[in-house]
Amino acid sequence: MTDTVISSHKKEVVIGFERPFVVIGERINPTGRKMLAAEMAAGDFSRVIADVQAQLEAGAHMLDVNAGIPLADEPAILAETVKLVQSLTDVPLSIDSSIVAALEAGLAVYQGKALVNSVTGEEDRLEAVLPLVKKYGAAVVAISNDETGISQDPNVRFEIARKIVNRAADYGIPACDVIVDPLVMPIGAVSTAGRQVFALCHRLQKELKVNTTCGASNVSFGLPNRNGINAAFMSMAIASGMTSAITNPLHAEIMTAIMGADVLMGHDQDCMRWIRKFREVPPAGADGVEARGRRETRRRRVEA
Repeated sequence: MTDTVISSHKKEVVIGFERPFVVIGERINPTGRKMLAAEMAAGDFSRVIADVQAQLEAGAHMLDVNAGIPLADEPAILAETVKLVQSLTDVPLSIDSSIVAALEAGLAVYQGKALVNSVTGEEDRLEAVLPLVKKYGAAVVAISNDETGISQDPNVRFEIARKIVNRAADYGIPACDVIVDPLVMPIGAVSTAGRQVFALCHRLQKELKVNTTCGASNVSFGLPNRNGINAAFMSMAIASGMTSAITNPLHAEIMTAIMGADVLMGHDQDCMRWIRKFREVPPAGADGVEARGRRETRRRRVEA
């Protein structure tokens, strides 16, 4: 069994084959969020603060932090955001950027063992990112594409993952600190996308013995009722061996699917997390209808 330990200055999260699924909150990311991008570029982090609190309340175990804003000083903004988020919570962070200088700026101020998001199989990316991962004692997300792009052949993606794991070992980074992203394609465009990921997760666990993650919402891009597709995907991915995902914890349907999959996989001992979450305890002096109304109001407030 393989455990990947990610930590803050106070708290550890362990991603592993026989452990509860780890949800990495995706919302601190200005990509596609114009208001957040403008605010972060202007030094206004009020929306970041709100996103931290909302994701933690919704059940995120880790948070992804991205500051990819066109024409902005991404290294400085990412470092400032990492420091701010660590001042607000003790959950570990994934430091997310396509710019190596930004990754290093975030790692330099991070307290604990971060997850670096990400490295690909491209030679220049391997040579730039893996030394940083080693220098700062981090773990890394390995995305299974290279100079040739994203292959539709799961075997090609598996070999790219193997290459990254082997190259990481050359830098002294153990396989337990490499979390492979098998790449989730939109199911509306690639009808076999789900089966590709499920097969890859199984092989990655059994053959490379590495943990896995993904950008889970990609699977439903362009389709109606995206949360329904995402929830079904998460349950099936967990059954296939996926151990974490970068996703939106504010969608209750998805979080329920993840918790249910943990129960069915035997990763929620005695179903206690499920019971604590969903046990019905009518409050004194209130009838069932009133209690249900209050719960529904709280749920909608979190999802907003």
